This record gives sequence, C-alpha cells and structure tokens, in this order.
Amino acid sequence: MSPSRPNHNFDPGPISCCQVCGNESLELVLDLGHQPLCDTLLSADDLNEPETFYPLRQVWCPKCTLSQLDYVVPGSVVYHDDYPYRTGVTRELAAYQQEMALEIVKDIEAKKNSLCVDVGCNDGTLLSYFKQAGMRVVGVEPTGIAKYAREAGIETMQACFDPTVAKQIVEDHGQAKVVTATNVFAHMASLGDVLQGLEILVADDGYFVLENHYLVPVMERMQFDTIYHEHLRTYSLRSLVTLFDYYDFTVVDAKKVSRYGGNIRVYVAKGRGHQRKPSVDAILAEEQATLTDPAYYKAFEQKSIKLKNDLLKLFMDCNDKGHQIIGNSCPGRCSTLLNFAGIGPDLMPYIGEQPTSLKLGKFLPGKHIPIVNNQRIVDEQPEYVLLLAWHYAQPIAEQLRERGLKSNLIMPMPEVRTLEI
Repeated sequence: MSPSRPNHNFDPGPISCCQVCGNESLELVLDLGHQPLCDTLLSADDLNEPETFYPLRQVWCPKCTLSQLDYVVPGSVVYHDDYPYRTGVTRELAAYQQEMALEIVKDIEAKKNSLCVDVGCNDGTLLSYFKQAGMRVVGVEPTGIAKYAREAGIETMQACFDPTVAKQIVEDHGQAKVVTATNVFAHMASLGDVLQGLEILVADDGYFVLENHYLVPVMERMQFDTIYHEHLRTYSLRSLVTLFDYYDFTVVDAKKVSRYGGNIRVYVAKGRGHQRKPSVDAILAEEQATLTDPAYYKAFEQKSIKLKNDLLKLFMDCNDKGHQIIGNSCPGRCSTLLNFAGIGPDLMPYIGEQPTSLKLGKFLPGKHIPIVNNQRIVDEQPEYVLLLAWHYAQPIAEQLRERGLKSNLIMPMPEVRTLEI
C-alpha cells in the first residue's frame, strides 16, 4: 500500500511545501537574490528592452531531504523555442552519453529491438547510441532543439511529457523496456503528470532510469552554480525513494557518476516490492550522516558566500593591476555564478564559446557579457582565463593548451584557485 500521495504538480509562482513529500516546514539553504533565466540569452536588440528576474532561493525538507527552489517559473517561459543548449556539441558529454547508453543496455539486460524512450532528449545524442546498440528509439523534447534530433534520424515528439504523450507512444510503438531522463527529471513542475505518464509507458518488466545532479556532491563541492530556475529540485536518494513509493515503481539500484561535477543515476523498476541492490541502502546510510543535519546546510551557505566574495575580490585585484580575466565556456550554471558575484563586462569583457555553439553572438542574461568564438581567447592571450565549465576543466584545459593558450587558468569551484596544467 503506497502512502497517501501529495500533490506533485505545481503552478507557477511561490511554493510553500516540499515538492516530494508535501512537508510545509522547509528550511532556507541559500538565497541567490532575484536572477534572470540562465538559458534565456539576449540578442543585441534585447539589450534595449526590460529584462525579467525571478526569485532564486534554495530550501530543503528535513523530512525527506529534498533540496528545491521555492519559486516556479512557467515552463513555456523557461523552455522557449530559442533554447540554446545542445548535448552533441560538447565532445566530453557526447562520449559520456555513449558510455551511459551501453551501461544501461547491459544493466537492464535489454534485448535487441527493445524500445527506449528519452524524455527531454535534446538533440537526440543519447538516443543515437541506444539506436547503435540495436534498440528502437523515440524522443520527447519540449523545445525547438527537437529539430536536431529529427535531422539525426531520431523520431521525436516536440511536447512536454505527460500521460497523453505516453499513451500516444504506446499506441504507436508499444510499451518501453526503458525510459531515460538525463538531467531533466529535476526540471518539470508538473512532476505528477510525468510520473503518471511513466506508469503508462514503462512495460511491466521495464525500467525508468534517471540521472541528475546529486545533492551530496553539490553540497560538498560548493556547487551553488547548479542552482538555477530550470533545476526545481536537487535530489537526495532518500527523496527519490520517497517519491517513487507513491507510484507503481521501486528504486532498485543507484550509482554515483561523474557527469556535471557529481550526478546520481537511479534505476527504477516498474511495479512495487522489487528487491533492491545493496547500493541503495549503502547510499541511504551515507546520506543519513549528513543530509539530516541543519548545520550541514548552514555551512554550505556560509562557504558559498565566501567563495562568491573571493571570486569577486580576485576580479577586483586583477582589474586594479590592469590584468584581464576572460571567461571560457558558457554553461547555464555560469549565469548563476556571475550574477550572484556581480561580475559584468566591466570586469569580464567577454566569454569564449566553441565555434559550434548556439550561444555565439548572444549576451549573458543579467550581466550582458558578450559571448564570442573562443578562438579570440587564443588570439589575445589574456593574463587569466576563468573555466566556467569547471566540471570539465581537465579536457577543456588540455584542448586550450593544444591550441596555444598560455594564460593562467582559474577554477572557480569548489574553491577559487589557479589550475596547474
């Protein structure tokens, strides 16, 4: 018998209860002020128009240990047609997803021609690797990026996943052996609709496999830059076990993985009462020692504010000496970091992005720093380059050095330091 199910669909605006268990006694983790949407990049014309900022506060639930935002921005505003993120243009991420697809096929013992559906499939990169492994594939993607998946030969529905979409896929293709959601399961405000859709779509012998930022490394590595309006929830494993207990699913396995500075991959079997692997209880025991302690979150708040101040001081000191710090890479998380720290084009004249990026020619929301081809960094050789995609620091640094960059490389997290490479 499942526990009484709270509401899991949230309207735009303030949220006063836990998005998983419904607990109304939430505690503040970190207030990042009002900020713009990190993936709503600005054109030159947009700079002449008003810009909308929304509350950005992280809170946590002492009952189920979910960490979450306390304000929802409408999904149609967050995931617009000009959404600029593409998985396939980041070489390291594409390689990671290839490995991920092969691991999942092996872990769930998927047979050839089984159906895999990726919710939030972006440009279809992950599904292309499931397809190479002999599986039938269907993507669901709410933004205009769906066109790139279709161009890659991936059948893709441009829609928000819900029971209606799930029924359509079952009607057209049958139920899925596996449904995946990589770094999107924390994004949907209508979480109840998503879970009810999964109950329809996943076959009786099937799995839902999700991968998202994991609360423990977010806290341990001072990753307050992962807090932005798309990330409505930052899951602990305990909060995920609590969530799926309300539905016809069982969390049966969990793995800590390296993506994005520390993710968790969770395997959820269709049906209740399945035996779970020792990995689940082991991670739950680790969490109990830290994630239930209010002092743990208070320390995170204090260290985050110190890190932000240290970074701003570095910029001010360099500016006083006539030295430049240029940003390299423009992941969504850098918008949180630079807006929180108050770093604009007076301190960082531009951010360099790879030549294939959809972000070139745009401006960072809030701070209006121009985004340009990162060849300019190599050509100009500034004194310092701040690695804003610091979670991929090693391969990015190696690539920049191979291209002839001699600048000092700075890591912003988990502490501000110069990278020795």
